[in-house]
Amino acid sequence: MKIKEIYQLAVQKGIERDPRGMETVHKLLERVKKRYEDLKEEKRSEFDQDKLFNPYSDTRILAGDPEKEVGRALVGIDIEVGEVLLADRLSERSGPIDLIIAHHPEGKAMSALYQVMHLQEDFLARYGVPINVAEGMMASRIAEVKRGLMPLNHNRAVDAAKILNQSLMCMHTPADNHVVDFLQKIFDEEKPERLTDVIKLLKTIPEYKEAVTNNAGPTIVVGSKERRAGKILVEMTGGTSGSEEVYSKLAQAGIGTVVVMHLNEKHRKEAEKNHVNVVIAGHMASDSLGMNLILDELQKKGIEIIPCAGLIRHSRA
Repeated sequence: MKIKEIYQLAVQKGIERDPRGMETVHKLLERVKKRYEDLKEEKRSEFDQDKLFNPYSDTRILAGDPEKEVGRALVGIDIEVGEVLLADRLSERSGPIDLIIAHHPEGKAMSALYQVMHLQEDFLARYGVPINVAEGMMASRIAEVKRGLMPLNHNRAVDAAKILNQSLMCMHTPADNHVVDFLQKIFDEEKPERLTDVIKLLKTIPEYKEAVTNNAGPTIVVGSKERRAGKILVEMTGGTSGSEEVYSKLAQAGIGTVVVMHLNEKHRKEAEKNHVNVVIAGHMASDSLGMNLILDELQKKGIEIIPCAGLIRHSRA
């Protein structure tokens, strides 16, 4: 496969598993296309053409020729300068690394991370939060994340890749969409009664089972083992953590337990205050599961996957 084909595959698979539904995503893409067509000529040169087919601002080719054929890929959750150097070293010792794939965004994909957070608005609406309330809650949080990204040095790994003639891309929300879809289906089918059953069910999944051995497995942070789970919501996509106000609205919408990758203290307190149970499934394990579901498609195409930087590789191909 060529790099551009891997990129396009990741985007398409992300759309197929998007919690908003494919119809909603295609409507959003049509709106983007209309906005582009309405731009004046001088503004069109500033427009990111990828937005016309890719609804995920945190997923991009960052370095290298999109036409390059890929036989071996170094894949990690966080790709920084050290991992770029690792790819260069591996290329010398054991054959060429044709592409480095990061999960978490770098470069322009990182600086635009906040844009994908609008996904959370429609996601919450699907679970009973009125869309006007969801948009209102998310507005200030999205602005906060945007301001927080502004001072960062986004391009360190990208610059290192360019200097060493390494190809680099990232796939963030498409992978996160996959883990949400995968886990939500399991919980909907199995209907675990109590939080201890939620934990046991997660531990049957190889990525979480291995994370337990690294002291990074599933953990109850709000509630207790014998608490009843009620309706379970997997909330693991949409860029980064949303507004802490969401827990009161989820409680009103009938959600009993939220399963997340990670949780800050402000969010934990709000969940506790609103009697919403929270299970942290594990960050690296959850990201690995989402990535693996896409990487399996690359493996089927004959691409060798070399895991690094936190990726717990388990093939279902």
